Amino acid sequence: MVQVSPFNQPPPVLGNQFDDDALLRGYLAHTLPPEMLEVITPELREMGDLAVEMARLALADRLNEPVLTHWDAWGERIDHIELTEVWKRAEPLAAEKGLVAAGYEDRFGRFARVHQFALVYLFTPSSDMFSCPLAMTDGAARTLLDSGNEALAERAVPHLTSRDPARFWTSGQWMTESTGGSDVGRSETVAVQDEDGQWRLHGRKWFTSAATSQMALTLARPEGNPDGGHGLALFYVDCRDAEGKLRNIHINRLKDKLGTRKLPTAELALEGTPAELVKGTTAGVRNITPMLNITRTWNAVTSISFMRRGLALARDYADKRVAFGAKLADKPLHVDTLASLQAELEAAFHLTFFVVELLGRLEHDALSERDAQLLRLLTPIAKLTTARQAVATGSEVLESFGGAGYVEDTGLPPLLRDVQVLSIWEGTTNVLALDTLRALAKGAGLEALAAAVHEWTEVEDPALAEAGQHARKAVKAAAEWVGTAMGQGRDPVEAGARRFALTLGRAAELALLVRHAQVALAAGDRRARAAALRFAQTPIDQIAWADPDDAALLAGGGA
Repeated sequence: MVQVSPFNQPPPVLGNQFDDDALLRGYLAHTLPPEMLEVITPELREMGDLAVEMARLALADRLNEPVLTHWDAWGERIDHIELTEVWKRAEPLAAEKGLVAAGYEDRFGRFARVHQFALVYLFTPSSDMFSCPLAMTDGAARTLLDSGNEALAERAVPHLTSRDPARFWTSGQWMTESTGGSDVGRSETVAVQDEDGQWRLHGRKWFTSAATSQMALTLARPEGNPDGGHGLALFYVDCRDAEGKLRNIHINRLKDKLGTRKLPTAELALEGTPAELVKGTTAGVRNITPMLNITRTWNAVTSISFMRRGLALARDYADKRVAFGAKLADKPLHVDTLASLQAELEAAFHLTFFVVELLGRLEHDALSERDAQLLRLLTPIAKLTTARQAVATGSEVLESFGGAGYVEDTGLPPLLRDVQVLSIWEGTTNVLALDTLRALAKGAGLEALAAAVHEWTEVEDPALAEAGQHARKAVKAAAEWVGTAMGQGRDPVEAGARRFALTLGRAAELALLVRHAQVALAAGDRRARAAALRFAQTPIDQIAWADPDDAALLAGGGA
């Protein structure tokens, strides 16, 4: 009998995720003071190793998901959620490494957020989405600090920003109800004061991520308040009492989701839950703005972190996989595909970390008026643009593995499945496109962006200067379109809002990439130049006029 030894393809392997990331290291080298870079490099390298260790743990634990137990053996309702091994490991690690705390420490001033989000970028793809409660924790800390409610801030923020795992808290964010996700103004949760003056919440929160957190911020309508967002108030909730029991909170069920399945997302019933006002009895939607600015930034960082992780695995695989007589890494078409994905990542990376820089300056220095306008405009734009890029890149990455990318026990499918949430959470693409229009209505954001893009693309290299012209022209086309559309009424502007926002996002990405590429060239690094030139060949200007009657006909699907 002939013995045949079957071929087994070696799997992709991750190296240290800091040392292997020329994009991150180059950005930090060109952005941070040398003395700061020297201090944080060992931290980042350690996180690069931890990311590999956590990725192995996540793959070994891939079949486990959180489990909800409603009752104990003696009939007591406990609503206990048993977390996965990765989540149990991730929480103390996140506290110790300062994944929230680093953004609030004074040692690096306006660069504190760059330090924090560089750590987050390395950690997130290995954490089974533990970055979600961390994002909400960061948002809660910022919201409480900005609220003027010193008592609540003094009680909670030291826990939310602690590096001590024994003191560290995470925060929930309970906004979504079945009446609407992004349209929080339709919230049906009611706040009633009892005879002792204690506010108590009654209602159902349909989609609450990280249901195991120690506290939460939530919206509710004080009894008698008018409908709409202004009639809502922002409340603080301590989720458990001194004995560790939920405080009039029932966990109805855990959500059965497409992705982020390790994240315990729950439907909660609030049945007289004690709560405290954060800031007034109205304007709750406005008062959650600091939280949204933070969580949308986390969303963008998560997007680029998954793009980077997918490409790291795809490149290693390409060096090992032989097809049609050669390694994939030697096949021109495969190389071209990976190059296009890397260009998308580099563009998304620079937009995301520019927003991170602006956030850090807002919190530690006075922003110029132009930069304040840019932060307001680019926060929703960065979130929506990078989320779309993450989904597209995730799909291409899986395809680059062929059939192995479709097989669950390779650990590859979550690279696509988990990122799909990024275009949904904290506002869908369409909702954020409309938020972009609102940002324009409140200031001179478009003028600020046009001036910034012009400045960023004033470069010496002729090819980069030509690439920069694509960004300038796209912003100009967007400005002309929105001016004309506004003159025709609300509907044309709203119909084209997505194309408008994506045009601004991709134009800003290209301009920032061009700026960085010129700096990198001076240091002898030509990779960023290659990324800028390739990204300039992609659709930047997505402005188009669409007939509303045709759109209605197509959307309806009828004859």
